[in-house]
Parts: sequence; structure tokens; C-alpha cells
Amino acid sequence: MGPKSVHNVSMGMKPIGANTVAEYLGQIEQPRRGDVEALHRMISKALPKLKPGIVAGMIGYGSYHYKYASGREGDWPIIALASQKQYISVYVCASEDGVYIAEKHKALLPKANIGKSCIRFKKLEDIDLKTLERVIKEGARVMSRPAK
Repeated sequence: MGPKSVHNVSMGMKPIGANTVAEYLGQIEQPRRGDVEALHRMISKALPKLKPGIVAGMIGYGSYHYKYASGREGDWPIIALASQKQYISVYVCASEDGVYIAEKHKALLPKANIGKSCIRFKKLEDIDLKTLERVIKEGARVMSRPAK
């Protein structure tokens, strides 16, 4: 076995140990890096009030506080962007009337794999960026409303 990495940095598709958005993006190999950077720019421009930062190994935008009936509670990003090993994920952590915002728009993103709050795709050209922007804006709008 070779020497251990001092900084826990890995060039590849899934960044490891990044503390800033710049570090996160810098760990992704091209051409994936260009796609993730373009998505980061789009999300930052579409949702300028949601400050980006690293949360749970991904880029999170904004934050909301959750509390389950069990008593477990915490903070989580409203929107998140992650470069996974096999795909790019955009998380839209919002639901309205019991329907997740991402799932509601599934038909408009036919090349994406969508599950509850996660929109997964292999490359940027697989999705309609304007549709994705509408979805994230709707998610942020829903999450900014006062709780009922």
C-alpha cells in the first residue's frame, strides 16, 4: 500500500473532503466539472438569496430547519447540487400538498431519473436547463412560505 493522502483529496467525479465550493468544483474531472460549474452558476443566479456552502459532501443552497415527530431535528439545504460517481444530482427539498416538486415535473425532464426530491442525470445536455431552473425556483418558493 502506498502513502496515505494528507488532505483526503480525490480527483474524480465525486469530490471528497471539500470545505469550500471552489475546492469541491476543483476536485471534479472535466468534462463533468464544466457541467457542475454551469449548474452552480445557474442555481446561484436563479436563487441569489440562497447562500451556497458545503453540506454533507455536496453544494447546498440556503437552509431550512426540520423537526420530525420523533423529536429528531436539524438543518438541511433547500436546494443541493452533487457530483456523484455515475451522475449529477440536483436535490429540490420541497413538497406541496404531499407531492415532491421534483416528481411533479418528471414528465418535463424525460432523460433524468427522478425520485422524490432528487433529479439525476449523466450530463448537462440530458436535461432542459430552463425547466430545471423553473423547478428549483418553485422549490425555493415553496420552502420560503411560513409553515402551516
